[in-house]
Amino acid sequence: MTVPAPHRPQFPSRRSNGLFASFGHAWAGLIHTVAWQRNMRIHLISGVLVGLVGSGIPLGLAEKVTLIFCVLLIFFAEILNSALEQLVDLAVQQFDEKARLTKDAAAAGVLVLAGGTVVIFAAILINYWETVRTSTDAILRQVALGLPLAGCATVLVLPQPRPVAIDVVAFLAGCGLLALTAPTSASLVFTALTAALLFIAGAAARERRRHPQP
Repeated sequence: MTVPAPHRPQFPSRRSNGLFASFGHAWAGLIHTVAWQRNMRIHLISGVLVGLVGSGIPLGLAEKVTLIFCVLLIFFAEILNSALEQLVDLAVQQFDEKARLTKDAAAAGVLVLAGGTVVIFAAILINYWETVRTSTDAILRQVALGLPLAGCATVLVLPQPRPVAIDVVAFLAGCGLLALTAPTSASLVFTALTAALLFIAGAAARERRRHPQP
């Protein structure tokens, strides 16, 4: 019995193969994955929360590098998993147990990385617990501004149809909240990470409007 392949928006045709065009294709792949893959949207919001924590608590260089590397590694794994799923669907047009196992194994790889990141994140917080305990004011300020910022990013990546004005307001509000957190940030690197993820969320919202699912 043939199982119809799920609909996916098509990538724009490639009119150039130069260096800058290659970056454009890579960017399109990233935004496509965020726009249409549920797990990637979850990872993006988690990355925003990690960025807010990193910009609110002063961490050592090793801890900063570790957290940023974990966020990027999970993104890489999820993108690779999505690409593998598309390849399997393209190659196998009917149900096959090996195809299912291939997808499950790829998803398991992402799960292992995500679980490891949670453990690392918890270990860093425990190691810096005294700093966390004595930084009540900074943490409260980060929560007051950071949670609404994460909420703005969540609105942008939600797949449900909505007026374009909501996306515009969510993006501008997120930028405003980020600007308020920047002057007191404990790490401009994590602030930049949060800004990049907010921009990606906005680009994903735009992608869904340009290529909506039926």
